[in-house]
Amino acid sequence: MTNLKSLRNAFLEDLSSVYEREEAATFFSWLAEDLFDLKTYDLLLKTEADLSESQLQKFEEAKKRMKDEEPIQYILGHTEFFGLKLEVNPHVLIPRPETEQLVEWVLEDYQSSRLQLTLLDLGTGSGCIPIALAKHLHQVKIKALDISAEALKIAASNLSVCLGQTGSKKKGSSLEFVHADVLKLDQLPEADILVSNPPYVKFDEQRQMKANVLKNEPHLALFVDNDDPLVFYRKIAVLASKMNKKPVLYLEINQYLAEETCHLFKDFGFQHIELRKDFRGNDRMLKAY
Repeated sequence: MTNLKSLRNAFLEDLSSVYEREEAATFFSWLAEDLFDLKTYDLLLKTEADLSESQLQKFEEAKKRMKDEEPIQYILGHTEFFGLKLEVNPHVLIPRPETEQLVEWVLEDYQSSRLQLTLLDLGTGSGCIPIALAKHLHQVKIKALDISAEALKIAASNLSVCLGQTGSKKKGSSLEFVHADVLKLDQLPEADILVSNPPYVKFDEQRQMKANVLKNEPHLALFVDNDDPLVFYRKIAVLASKMNKKPVLYLEINQYLAEETCHLFKDFGFQHIELRKDFRGNDRMLKAY
């Protein structure tokens, strides 16, 4: 039998140089559930558990990878997003709570709609945004684009697991992934809604970021040149302006460039611009129409 309290204390101590104690405690719970099939209440109620050598070896290997600052989501191979269990690996960004708030904003506006909607997601990564929206919107046809073929493999796998191959069990709804470089497109399909969490972190902001992000997550999906940090937003504005009717845009943005981003879309004829703050109080989301 393995003493769970001793195992937890050793884990927290070994990771103390990398993570805050509270965060490390959360990670211990995640590993215990994934590797030992022990829920949080089991850890509270049980003092010992009958763990195999194989289970303990996997636990120690995971702890070593975490000490090397590899994200636990990549170690486990999955993460939670909007109630969905999504596969993740270093080809895709780990979905953030801020992006859940972007999904919430779209659902606030459209979840009660019974109209047939069309939606585009640019830079889909793991597919977290369109899969969550396909699950909760009544009737929606979605196309989700990404430049990375490897990311689209993960997105397709997540779609199959979460919603089935068609993208939705609802009549009239579908989700299709498309391999494309948004910056090289001349036009987009017509759509009622356009959602995107594009790269927006300037290279000179790297010093503000955690080492486990910089060392492991795909820079292609994170960073833009310091000289043109709004390159993706400008391209989105150009492509949206070419549509017969401009879609309603829901975008995740760089908090330090909120004002500049608003002005950009106003210059392209979007008359209504709304900003929303994330749970940390930063300007993080923009709606334009």
